[in-house]
Amino acid sequence: MTNSTYTMNDTQLRVKAIALLKKELGMATTLRFLALMNQNSTDYVEISRQIYEEQQLDEIFTRAKQNWKS
Repeated sequence: MTNSTYTMNDTQLRVKAIALLKKELGMATTLRFLALMNQNSTDYVEISRQIYEEQQLDEIFTRAKQNWKS
């Protein structure tokens, strides 16, 4: 992941992500993926647990502070 990801606003991130999906999967599959993501409920707590399970709270907090936009 590049540092440019952290400097993008939410709209820019969405546009870039969709463009990358389209490039890798094609338009039809990208649209199918987006529809699936919007119709299925996502357990963000479980996803967060999986992402951060090996990390200490101090590490997560320090990284968040480094990337926080004032």
